[in-house]
Amino acid sequence: MTQSRSPSERRAHLVRLAGDLFAEKGFRATTVREIADAAGILSGSLYHHFDSKESIGDEILSAFLEDVLAGYRSAVGSASGPREAIELIVRSSNATLARHRAALTMLQNDWNYFSAQPRFGYLRTAMKEIEQTWIEQLERGKEAGEFRADLDARLAYRLLRDILWIPSSRPSSTWTSEEITDGLLRLLFDGIRA
Repeated sequence: MTQSRSPSERRAHLVRLAGDLFAEKGFRATTVREIADAAGILSGSLYHHFDSKESIGDEILSAFLEDVLAGYRSAVGSASGPREAIELIVRSSNATLARHRAALTMLQNDWNYFSAQPRFGYLRTAMKEIEQTWIEQLERGKEAGEFRADLDARLAYRLLRDILWIPSSRPSSTWTSEEITDGLLRLLFDGIRA
């Protein structure tokens, strides 16, 4: 680690290193010592920036969810209708998930741990708002006749969410992130029928 970094740059660097380790090894399996070793500092020095490993995890996850929700709220607020809102949500999700791969992997791998901890109670609230945003737009689209009347909005949300999360946690060398998003939107809105 370069000594010329400001305290905020050092802190951000530590968060990135820790996020990479949490994504690779799992949150619970990663030790403070491993984070410090990766940063080239003593374990005790890490406590100058964070009071615990959970504080680092909290910073990673809360930043991720704040970014997701800001994108969703912006998409819904600027869209002319539910179809456009869904498209903007998909594009926002793709961009946000690409920026927060470590957080997404942490949630996927250690959800049971995080969701059982009072400190991370906000995760359930944020996930509920994310789901509700999708479902409201899908239901609005049904009511407006833009989407099929027999669409199960909750199932559609789960399928779309899972599709979006796959390329973010496993980057592809075959397709760009934008190509994956465009392909998903074409499949979603145009289908595969000739």
